[in-house]
Amino acid sequence: METSFYRETWADINLDAVADNVADMKKRIPEETALMAVVKANGYGHGALQVARTALANGAEWLAVAIFDEALALRKNGIEAPILVLSPIRPEDAGLAAKYHISLTVFQKEWISMARKADRNEEPVFLHIACDTGMGRIGIRNDKEAEALVEEIGKDRRFVVEGLFTHFATADQDDEAYFNEQYNRFETMIDWIHDLGIHPPVIHCGNSAATLKYPAEGRHLFNMVRYGIAMYGLSPSTEMANKLPFPLKRALSLHSRLVNVKKVEAGSAIGYGATYRAESEEWIGTVPIGYADGWLRALSGSDVLIGGERCRIVGRICMDQFMCRLPHEFPLGTEVTLIGKNGGEEITADGLAQKLQTINYEITCMIHPRVPRVFWKDGKKTGTVNPVLISNMQQ
Repeated sequence: METSFYRETWADINLDAVADNVADMKKRIPEETALMAVVKANGYGHGALQVARTALANGAEWLAVAIFDEALALRKNGIEAPILVLSPIRPEDAGLAAKYHISLTVFQKEWISMARKADRNEEPVFLHIACDTGMGRIGIRNDKEAEALVEEIGKDRRFVVEGLFTHFATADQDDEAYFNEQYNRFETMIDWIHDLGIHPPVIHCGNSAATLKYPAEGRHLFNMVRYGIAMYGLSPSTEMANKLPFPLKRALSLHSRLVNVKKVEAGSAIGYGATYRAESEEWIGTVPIGYADGWLRALSGSDVLIGGERCRIVGRICMDQFMCRLPHEFPLGTEVTLIGKNGGEEITADGLAQKLQTINYEITCMIHPRVPRVFWKDGKKTGTVNPVLISNMQQ
């Protein structure tokens, strides 16, 4: 049978883990509170379409993406659930958003004015007003901006304010002072919008961190929450990792295989720049994944798992390959685990994030699309996405 990819590197995506993480969160939030599954950035590297379908099948009512193209891709693949684009799109594309029933983020009166003039389509354009309560990214910041925005929206009956939201900067931290300051400011902004005669049916502010921390306190949730990083089984922060209300199940693991195994003499140089030299006779394995796949050069010197043993990456990681020091000879084709469990050992996205002085979000997002994703459900392989092969076949 023809395989769906032709390289010895792949990521396994456990959709059952995603399903359980969604179902567990649905049990924690009030019954009347909707769950928005955030599948931006290709589902944080896990596969947007597959995760979206899984989340919707397990209780999610909405989806969120970052850019308009992501929303259109979901629509064109049969997703009918409400979708919100969290970042602003070009005003001239508002009509296309209306055609595909995609909700848009707004906060600038100028955007409304340009969108109104750019397209005369009569279909409604559904809007979520973004409020900048202290994140400093996007959103209205004061009552004058709110008034100007609402006034401009009111000039065209096609524009329908469907939602109102903000985003917390520090919800994943132990110190709640700034979180409370943002929350209180959001309540004030809701009052501004209500005083202007707008009563959005959907109000949301709870990201993964806030939703995990305040599941029983409805005032922190309003009537929808946005479930992002935790849906993939990763804690929003190291501070929260040991305080989660239920265990999160990691959905992604990353694997490759040994494509070369050799014994080198003492003093042998390995890799670009000859930065590593064997101190004695050593077994060296070559693994076909590199920085072009998202396995950054900064991970040189970190470990991978082979045969349940930790093996150190030696020399500089190359664009498409790296070398590692083996405790003994392994057969060609032996599996290498870069993220996940192998024997009694495990490498986690959190551990890699610590090595790179970053966050676990970045670890999964940086795995390049040319790494095939293999999807699993009920312990069985259900499909594979390989954009490189798809692209080649379409030419």
